[in-house]
Amino acid sequence: MLVLQSCTICPRECRVNRIEGERGYCGTDAGLNIASVCLHRGEEPVISGADGICNIFFAGCNLRCIYCQNHEISQNSLSSRKAAVDLPDLLSLISEFLSQGINSVGFVSPSHMVHNVRAIIEGLNANGFRPVTIYNTNSYDKAETLRSLDGLIDVYLPDYKYVTPELALEFSGAGDYPSVALKAIREMYYQKGSTLRTAENGTAESGMLIRHLVLPGYAEESKKVLRSIAEEISTGVHISLMSQYHPAWLAENHPSIGRLLYKEEYESVVEEMEYLGFRNGYIQDMDSNVSYRPDFRKDHPFE
Repeated sequence: MLVLQSCTICPRECRVNRIEGERGYCGTDAGLNIASVCLHRGEEPVISGADGICNIFFAGCNLRCIYCQNHEISQNSLSSRKAAVDLPDLLSLISEFLSQGINSVGFVSPSHMVHNVRAIIEGLNANGFRPVTIYNTNSYDKAETLRSLDGLIDVYLPDYKYVTPELALEFSGAGDYPSVALKAIREMYYQKGSTLRTAENGTAESGMLIRHLVLPGYAEESKKVLRSIAEEISTGVHISLMSQYHPAWLAENHPSIGRLLYKEEYESVVEEMEYLGFRNGYIQDMDSNVSYRPDFRKDHPFE
C-alpha cells in the first residue's frame, strides 16, 4: 500500500496520496471502489463459457474514452460504489457466485486498482477458492505493475485500441497509449505466451486473448493494430475482433464516430486478420452492438 501514498500504479503517475483520500486522474482513493459485482455472459465464449463469469467492475478509469460503454462508472457519473462495504463483504459476495459453480472471476478496468486485485485473489485463496482469474484491461498498464501480478493472474484479456498517438489522445486522452499498451501486452505475452489453454468445457484456464474494437471510419487503424501485433508480438496469439461499437456517451453526436460500424468496414479488417496469418481469431455478428449496453443503475447491469 506504500505505493498509494504517492500513487504510481498506472502510467499516469499522479503521485497523489490515495490513502489520505486524494484522487488523481482515475478519480479513486485507496478504498475498494467497486461499482458492480455481477454474473456476466457477454464475454467471449472461451472466457464466460455457458454459465458466465463473476465480473468485478471497478469504478473510475485511467483513460477517458469518449465512446466508453461503461461511462456511468468509469467516469464516476454514478455514485455506485456500494457493491461491497469492505473486503470481507466483497469476498462473501464473490464466494456466493463461486459456490454456485461459477469458475472464473474477472477484474474489469483494474489498471488503477491492482492493489485490490491482489487483495481479492489472496482473500479468495485464503477462503479455499481457486477460481480462474481474468485481468480485463484497457492495457494502459505499467509493465512493472503487471510483473507484480505474475502467478496471480491466469488469463490476460487486454484491449489494444490504437497505434496512432493522435487518435489515442483524441479518443482516449492518452497520446502515449500506443507505446504503453504495446509494452504492457508484451509483458503479458512474456508471462503467458501464445497458448490459450482451455478446460474440458472449453473455457480458458491460462493464457492471453487480445481484444480490438473496430471503430467506424477507422478500419485502416484497426489493420495497423493487427500488423503491430503480428510484427511485435506473434500471429499465434488469440485475437477477439469486435464489431460491437455503439456511439455511447460523448461519441453520440461525434462527427466521425457518431454512427454504427458498417459491415464492409468490419469485413475488411477480418480479411486483414486472415491475410496476416492469425491462426486464432474470434469475430462478432454485426448486430452485437445491441447486446453490450450495460445499465449500472441496475443490480444486474447486463440484463
